[in-house]
Amino acid sequence: MEIVLALAIGVLTASGVWLILRPRTFQVILGLSLLSYAVNLFIYAMGRLNVDAPPIVGTTIASATRFDDPLPQALVLTAIVISFAMTALLLVVLLASRGITGTDHVDGDEGE
Repeated sequence: MEIVLALAIGVLTASGVWLILRPRTFQVILGLSLLSYAVNLFIYAMGRLNVDAPPIVGTTIASATRFDDPLPQALVLTAIVISFAMTALLLVVLLASRGITGTDHVDGDEGE
């Protein structure tokens, strides 16, 4: 399970960085989204990979390793909402920039 998660994080990070370096703004937005998904998976993986573990309920805790860690889940949920708002804002900026300059290149120049 850990190797699959590590490969998924690596592929998402590599794809996100490659798309961020592209000249078109829509590709940059997709790259930022992929990179945020990779960071979300990384944060979630840092909280231990427990399958079918209950959340922390009650006042008696025998061992902390038997329960899921709620902090990474809360952080990822917050990051998902922030990345959704950031993507929406970037799409609005993309549409405004395309309307003003007439192109969707990052530097505003068609070039080669």
